[in-house]
Amino acid sequence: MNRRSLFALAPSALVGGIGFAASVASPAKASSGGGDKKAATSAYIRLGTVTASIIRPDGRTGVMSVETGVDVRDETLRARAEQNAPRFRAAYSEVVQRFGASLLPGAAPDVDRLSRELQAATTTTLGRRGATLLLGTVMVI
Repeated sequence: MNRRSLFALAPSALVGGIGFAASVASPAKASSGGGDKKAATSAYIRLGTVTASIIRPDGRTGVMSVETGVDVRDETLRARAEQNAPRFRAAYSEVVQRFGASLLPGAAPDVDRLSRELQAATTTTLGRRGATLLLGTVMVI
């Protein structure tokens, strides 16, 4: 179940109108007046969850889980980013594993540092700027 898709349904549940829900769900279609038949494309590319092993405070092995995605506004760059999705996952996996190995037992992860390192990996993998890293949940178990 994708919980994020439920947020799109929340305004329609409050108002109860189907017409209102359609205009909220696709503002680009509603504002175009029906003259443009081009479907609105999403700039968000979900890359999935990346995990790494960590050492827990009691000395046992734990897991750090990071949900990642990329926001690319330029259409040509977005197509390139979609083609490079496996490379993004590999680069992110390397960064998260290195980050998890440097994490002290029992310490909270520095999400700001992690996001800077993942953004640098995003720019390096894509070959130029234009993609913004989006972090979901960063969880240490």
